[in-house]
Amino acid sequence: MEITVIDNPRQGTEKLSTHQPVPVLCVDLDRTLLATDTFLEAILILLKQSPWLLFLFPFWGWKGKAYLKRQVANRVPLNVASLPYREDVLTYLKEEFHLGRKLVLATGTDEYWAKKINDHLGIFSEILASNGHTNLVGSEKGRLLEDRFGFRGFDYIGNDVVDLRVWSAANAALVAEPSKKLLGKIAQCTHIQHTFAQPPSVWAALIKEIRIYQWVKNILIFLPIATAHRLFNPTELVQECIAFMAFSLCASSLYVFNDLLDLPADRRHPKKRFRPFASGALSIQTGVLLQPLLLLAAFLISILVLPSAFSYLLLTYAMTTMAYSIYLKKTAILDVLTLASLYTLRIIAGGVAVGITISSWLLAFSLFFFLSLAIGKRYAELQFRKVSTFQGIERRAYVGADKDILATMGVISGYMSVLVLALYINSQEVTTLYTNPQLLWLICPLLLYWISRTWLLAHRGTPDDDPLIAALKDPRSYVVAISAALIALVAI
Repeated sequence: MEITVIDNPRQGTEKLSTHQPVPVLCVDLDRTLLATDTFLEAILILLKQSPWLLFLFPFWGWKGKAYLKRQVANRVPLNVASLPYREDVLTYLKEEFHLGRKLVLATGTDEYWAKKINDHLGIFSEILASNGHTNLVGSEKGRLLEDRFGFRGFDYIGNDVVDLRVWSAANAALVAEPSKKLLGKIAQCTHIQHTFAQPPSVWAALIKEIRIYQWVKNILIFLPIATAHRLFNPTELVQECIAFMAFSLCASSLYVFNDLLDLPADRRHPKKRFRPFASGALSIQTGVLLQPLLLLAAFLISILVLPSAFSYLLLTYAMTTMAYSIYLKKTAILDVLTLASLYTLRIIAGGVAVGITISSWLLAFSLFFFLSLAIGKRYAELQFRKVSTFQGIERRAYVGADKDILATMGVISGYMSVLVLALYINSQEVTTLYTNPQLLWLICPLLLYWISRTWLLAHRGTPDDDPLIAALKDPRSYVVAISAALIALVAI
């Protein structure tokens, strides 16, 4: 195998004081120095940019994994500056570097990316990496390091059972995020010198990733039986609860899908960079398994319990959301109309689940109301990121100069939803459901207050770039909601 040797002009000048030679310190990259897998990330980016290349993977793979890695590396220029480096490992390496110790990056990652990472960090004097012919992992890596530095002539930082062959030839083992089982196996090979942070709670990261707090949006499914005054019908309430769970599991699946697609962009976002996949708290492999499992669970519930029409709507919701994640979110106006439609689709699905025909008044109200919130989300993103006049946000179709027109469209859309409500109160349909429909007029000023306040806070700059989430954290939102519900009950 060809070995890439890089002379590093920034190599530390302080020397380690010792009576015996200090072993070279070799370090793995994926899930060791990085809290992610560069190859899997690159595949996601490649399939997002050029999905037709998926058909070439079997031909590339037939020539070996090293060749496959090279073909992917040639097509995906990873942004190495935004990758999630493990701070504990990186800090340790920098300390050793400044003491004058020789550091070697020994990784199965293609050398094209390995060189870029070294250019960014500037601490490695040599790079040993896969080169299109040899896949430098496991036994291949162990043999190369032993031939180059001698048996017990190097220390090695790794993280996986595949590294046991390397540790068996190493002077000492340093382990990133070790499990007790792995430590037991390493102890049979060599001395364990140091461990870096126990693995974080996978369950906590999973709960964070599926975003249960976002399930509140699916409460819209209960709106049809609430407006039809059948909320306390036990049979229909159970049906709606099942529909709520199916929609929520589907939504969580799509959050995973979106987060896997948006990894590079999320890492450059001041808040989204802490998401489990972007931060490396969850591996990409976990996401690839989790996403279809959640989607399968959602459709199993739907197919086995709910009407077939509900399953078709759920499929429409899933496909539209995927299209939004891939393309529509980058298209001005169409993106916010899609978001508003997805909210309205939840209401339609709630009606289908129990056989209620949705009023055109409710659909019109929903479309205008949620269009206002969707536009507010785009406005708040620009305001939250403090973008300049001609500056935009990655994977968004708006620039700073658009804030004024977005605010105008958003406020008008919100007020139009109140107008629809006012027209509904004056319609013949309302008299069949309410004995005192005139009381419903009191809901109009409540909504006007809430919409106006939400936009005012967005203009001032809320602590969140999603006005709906910010509103849900505002106690006044609950006062308005409870007041509106009480007025509707009295009007019945």
